[in-house]
Amino acid sequence: MPTSRRRHAITETPPVETALDELRRELGTDHVELGELVVLGAAAKLSLIRAERDGDAKLRRRLADRIRARNLPVDADAADLVRRTGWARG
Repeated sequence: MPTSRRRHAITETPPVETALDELRRELGTDHVELGELVVLGAAAKLSLIRAERDGDAKLRRRLADRIRARNLPVDADAADLVRRTGWARG
């Protein structure tokens, strides 16, 4: 059937086959609505990506707050030594 939409083909590789077989058993039918699975999977993947990004942003904010408050676990004497003498690579 002609369409201007993209078409997709899915090969049931072992992990895909395992996941679909488990779903088929639970549904009690061989018919699996792949479009619905793609939508649900895309939503789940977006949630994971956004949660990771939000977690990274939270860590960056915490670090920035610690830097502004000058509350970092640093060795001031060692930092001063590096400032005066430079890095030594061995």
